[in-house]
Amino acid sequence: MEYKMITIGSLFSGIGCFELGLLRGIPRSQVIWQCEKDTFCQSILKKHWPNTRLYTDITKMDTQDVVRPDIMCAGFPCQDLSISGLKRGIYEGKKSNLYWYAFSLFSRLRPEVIVLENVPNLLRLGGREILGSLAQIRYDAEWTTLSARQFGAPHRRERVFIVAYPNNKRRKKHLFSEPNREKRQPTRSTVQTTQKTYWQKVPNPPPICRVDDGIRYRVHRTRALGNAIVPQCTEYIGQRIYEGIIKPYLL
Repeated sequence: MEYKMITIGSLFSGIGCFELGLLRGIPRSQVIWQCEKDTFCQSILKKHWPNTRLYTDITKMDTQDVVRPDIMCAGFPCQDLSISGLKRGIYEGKKSNLYWYAFSLFSRLRPEVIVLENVPNLLRLGGREILGSLAQIRYDAEWTTLSARQFGAPHRRERVFIVAYPNNKRRKKHLFSEPNREKRQPTRSTVQTTQKTYWQKVPNPPPICRVDDGIRYRVHRTRALGNAIVPQCTEYIGQRIYEGIIKPYLL
């Protein structure tokens, strides 16, 4: 039996960690386009996805010919949502309000799955508005909070993930064992990753020079890594999407 290829479109791609995890968690999947404005991050994306179309401005994508993917993922800016920021929210914030450009694309392309990622404070500073906007275009949603520590990392990096799908495809079982509860998280024993000992295999970099040939691009790398999603987290999300949505409805 032949199965279709599951296509992924990525917004606010950064260095591609969101889609990297989804590719690991979803068999027979491929990234067909990405969108990222930072030039250093663009160079990373071009290196690892040389044949994937790269958009550079989300504010102009709605007027361009964008192919509809099965899955759209978006880790939109958190500066106006984080507890360490000014907490202006997704309306007044000049960066986090870019969500509405993503929402415009969701409305037009109507993918089978929408995956959003942000800091946990999103649930207090925009969660109602985001869930309401998705309901307005007839999408149901589930969400959970994951920490990098659950996957063996030596740091917490908690992030909330919202998974939305058309409401005519309601399921008997939830994607997450205890849905819509921020504090209900999968234990490490329930998480299956491709490299369980990854964090133990990678030594900490030296405090001054990250690589042997000096500190070239260190600022760019540090900023890109600081904004990146832990792929092991999105791999788990990809696994849940595959089991709960793709296998029953898309294959």
